[in-house]
Amino acid sequence: MGKINAICISERRGTAKTFVDSVMLLTEFGIDGDAHAGDWHRQVSFLGLAAVDDFKARGAKVEAGSFGENFLVEGFDFKNLPLATRLKCGDVFFEITQIGKECHSHCAIYRQVGDCIMPREGVFARVLHGGKISVGDELELAAEKIPLDAAIITVSDRGFYGLRDEDKSGDKCEEILTAAGYKIFSRTTLPDIKKMLVKKLIELADVGVGLIVTTGGTGFSVRDITPEATLEVCTRLAPGIPEAMRNLSMQVTRRAMLSRAVAGIRKRSLIVNLPGSPKAVDECLNFVLSELKHGIEILRGDVTE
Repeated sequence: MGKINAICISERRGTAKTFVDSVMLLTEFGIDGDAHAGDWHRQVSFLGLAAVDDFKARGAKVEAGSFGENFLVEGFDFKNLPLATRLKCGDVFFEITQIGKECHSHCAIYRQVGDCIMPREGVFARVLHGGKISVGDELELAAEKIPLDAAIITVSDRGFYGLRDEDKSGDKCEEILTAAGYKIFSRTTLPDIKKMLVKKLIELADVGVGLIVTTGGTGFSVRDITPEATLEVCTRLAPGIPEAMRNLSMQVTRRAMLSRAVAGIRKRSLIVNLPGSPKAVDECLNFVLSELKHGIEILRGDVTE
């Protein structure tokens, strides 16, 4: 168990990092607003406080952020942790991807005392599940899987504008997912406006919500844009999921062939379009739920195939 002693970020590479009280971590990206965040393996960096204190004892005038680290942590000897070690801080999960860093050009610290600890003491990691971290938060080794979480989006003009009192389909989603052990991250009702749904899906995937289900907006109406919004944000598709749901529903009504529902992946989130009626949600979600869990665990690296 360790503690976040300091958090440092920089808006541009090659510039000094500044202290902040808290940051938002984005899944498969890094710290929102930090220049070193991105789609690569060194999204965030960690350094142990003890290593910095030892360096100070040798006469170096250094402080948090002097070595370019994002997180200065008390209670961890990072260099002795193996690659692929997982760390947890609240809802945020990291995976160590690199230990140390080759120093191509000596920094001011090295020129001052002839040494720098980041190349051998610092570690780099990618963000598996996002969230907020503040100074003083506890950091620990993560032995367990990333907890299952889900977000529910009801896509309905009538629901959004208050023209109906109940969201029976959203309620049914929450009932089924809660019973299956999912923590409900959020519930949202949106109108049939593509850009609003796209924005919400991206926001949820940035945090790393494991399962994002939508209900409604998958039919032939000119206002039905849920599949188009989902396709816009997904980087990989999972066509077997909507195919399985349609096959099931075809046994109830031939009109199931008119469903345009899709499913796909963005970062480490699985997005699944569900029908708009509570009865169809009950049938379809229960039918695919156990396989969805397995898919999410593979996506997060919690299990292998």
